[in-house]
Amino acid sequence: MFKLDKAIDTLNEKFGFYASYLILPLIAVIVWEVFMRYGLNAPTSWAFELTVFLYGLHFCFALAFAHKHDTHVSIDVFEARLSTRSRTILRILTNAVLFLPTVGLLTAYICVLAVNSWQQWEHASSSWAPAIYPFKTLMAIGFILFFLQGLAKLIQDVRALKETP
Repeated sequence: MFKLDKAIDTLNEKFGFYASYLILPLIAVIVWEVFMRYGLNAPTSWAFELTVFLYGLHFCFALAFAHKHDTHVSIDVFEARLSTRSRTILRILTNAVLFLPTVGLLTAYICVLAVNSWQQWEHASSSWAPAIYPFKTLMAIGFILFFLQGLAKLIQDVRALKETP
């Protein structure tokens, strides 16, 4: 189990690092659209939709990275008052009872949506009509990584519980 959680951590660390560069094309598209719209009075038909896709991917890819580094918003009013052992037990319970089942179902659903999108060769209904199936596939990968990071956190907390007196 030690190697599994470390492998997931390493994967999500690298994936999150490289996925953070999605912000650069997002900025470029927004700057281009602002220039075209306000500078040349010729807005594009594709920029808004592309920014939605890029931001969505950026968000989905950041889920696992943020979870690994404990940067998601959390309410630790109760947790801060607990001992280290009690805090670890609480994390194990919430991870096993809430996080893994919820994110697992979301991941399964998104994977089904991605498969259906590929089967239909789904395209957007806009005038640009880009293919949606690659984006849904990448979103599913982001949620798979998020689920795996939750599993790694559970393994690490169980290990910490065993080591705590």
